[in-house]
Amino acid sequence: MLCCATKVRFLIYLSFTFAGMAVLIADSGSTKCEWRWVDGRKNASIFTQGMSPYFLTPEKMEEVINTELKSQMKRTNPDAIHFYGTGNKDPRNAKRTKKILEKTFPGAEVTVNHDLLGITRASCQHEPGIACILGTGSNSCFYNGKKIVKNSPGLGYVLGDEGSGAYLGRKVIQYYLYDIFEKDLKEKFHRKYKVDAADILDHVYKQPLPNRYLASFTMFLSENRGHYMIENILEDGLNDFLYYHVSRYPESAKHPVHFVGSIGYYFRDVVLSLCEAYGLRAGKILKSPIDGLVEYHRR
Repeated sequence: MLCCATKVRFLIYLSFTFAGMAVLIADSGSTKCEWRWVDGRKNASIFTQGMSPYFLTPEKMEEVINTELKSQMKRTNPDAIHFYGTGNKDPRNAKRTKKILEKTFPGAEVTVNHDLLGITRASCQHEPGIACILGTGSNSCFYNGKKIVKNSPGLGYVLGDEGSGAYLGRKVIQYYLYDIFEKDLKEKFHRKYKVDAADILDHVYKQPLPNRYLASFTMFLSENRGHYMIENILEDGLNDFLYYHVSRYPESAKHPVHFVGSIGYYFRDVVLSLCEAYGLRAGKILKSPIDGLVEYHRR
């Protein structure tokens, strides 16, 4: 058994050892992946395309790491990698992602978790709360301060993803193709995108990554705030997320509700207004979870 003085020296040793480690932390959605290199007090971000095992083959994921990531890294030998990514809730996908990272970064200690756990740790840290993803896709869970104990079913952009970029973008396309937009909005849409029904349907049903394509139309919403039709799309889409998911957690009545992702961040006025209407206590609204993940792993 260690004496008190020995324990103190051992803890000091550990703190210096951890501070000297080079750690690579990744947050990957289906659209993009942010990698944060943490070396002592220094850290820097590198962006690559998303690393979803549902959209990229193992060969393509390896190619992204070697050509997009490593080419921007000053050092390519991290001591540890903490990877959080969409699609890795499935243990088979997580195992495959881990294998690719271990192959491309030999010698590094690798952990792979799903993106929902990443945004949960980033926003809640070690406290209970409801954590929500509002990005290209959407998801939510209740976190008890240590682990996720409840999770609303994630049905993807075809059957679910309420409030997400893909969900809102689909509404924009519907308003355009169904000729619901008023004349001024329809003309603005046509001038910006220069597409017709055939182009849109081809991208959605025949081209790869249709969820990203749908989400790209949220820019039109951002650029035309104030028009009642735009506000209706935003309020209806985000309300669907709170109604079908967040309000279903009994814990939402007493714990903060955090939001992570570009949709929640850029349309936070709508999110906050809806939280107030539902009697929810809004917590953190983060564009990206990466800073929170750095804080979590430093702790």
